[in-house]
Amino acid sequence: MRMRRVYLLRLKRRGAACAVLALAAVVAWPAMRLVAQDQDDEIVATLAGGRVIVHATAENIAFAAINEPLENGTVPPRVVSLDSHHVGVLLGSSEWRIPAEPAPIRMDKGLSHIAVADPKYQGAYNDTESDLETIGVAFLEKLTPLAARLHHKLDFPHDQPLFELVVIGFGPRDYGPEVWTLEYGMTQSMIATRGEYWQTKVMRPRFEQLYPPEKKAPKKLAETCYPSSACKGPQLQQLLEGNEPSLAKLSDSDPRYLKAVDFVTKGQAQKAASKDFAEFLRAAIPIVYPGRQFVLGTFEEQRGFNWIVPPEEPIERAQKQPEDKNRPAEAPTLRRRVDPPR
Repeated sequence: MRMRRVYLLRLKRRGAACAVLALAAVVAWPAMRLVAQDQDDEIVATLAGGRVIVHATAENIAFAAINEPLENGTVPPRVVSLDSHHVGVLLGSSEWRIPAEPAPIRMDKGLSHIAVADPKYQGAYNDTESDLETIGVAFLEKLTPLAARLHHKLDFPHDQPLFELVVIGFGPRDYGPEVWTLEYGMTQSMIATRGEYWQTKVMRPRFEQLYPPEKKAPKKLAETCYPSSACKGPQLQQLLEGNEPSLAKLSDSDPRYLKAVDFVTKGQAQKAASKDFAEFLRAAIPIVYPGRQFVLGTFEEQRGFNWIVPPEEPIERAQKQPEDKNRPAEAPTLRRRVDPPR
């Protein structure tokens, strides 16, 4: 399997960073909101914590985003359409609020321009593919002015990204299914001439490819979590390989589940029927993560996106963009239809 080349690609081992983040978490959590306290420049960032699990076959992807609330009142992971071949799950500072404004600023809104690559950004990340580059720059541009309004020193883990985007979809030129994380770190520097006045900058995203694996490596579930220090316990792949009793009982309840899980545990997840494993995943999440809010969707290379478990929050119908004029009304969408008032 050929790997896509992306500038600043880091094939990290997340387990090695957990100890560092866990120490920082003692200070950073439970204060999960980043606040700028200037009277005329106050802004609050609310962090979304969550776990994303992806099962990929040659033509279909099933994925779940599970809410791991960092404190009361935090927002869940949200799913957004990025372009015709990718969806994204938003973690970290996905929602910002200015007290004087009636509505929050959401990172999943106003991103229709991602669908068309802007020539002025071509090559900004050297060897990166243009689709991933365009996605990365679009979120960077949206984050930059928001973080710039944070002028106090933040007690925030150094190794933890301010914002994380999980990109799920299909690469160009018959590349096949892919899963990436884009991690946006931040830096702060004090402007000495202005006293305790800090300048906050968002760094260019760091790309990590979670799927496909290296050539000849086992093909397993792709899973990531934000923040890593708050996500405890083994991953779903490890639970299945360890024959966890409650999951074993679930898989034994249906021959289709049993066959799909068998492929996954053998490192041949691409052979498991996407529909069967998606149904298994829908039943397994409440067992493994009881009481957790989650969404579940599928993405087919030819047919696009469909919800299996849609988000609980109602989502208003988006205004059609010029490029959507010929889009049929029944075309798949990330937005759940909202019933009109009676």
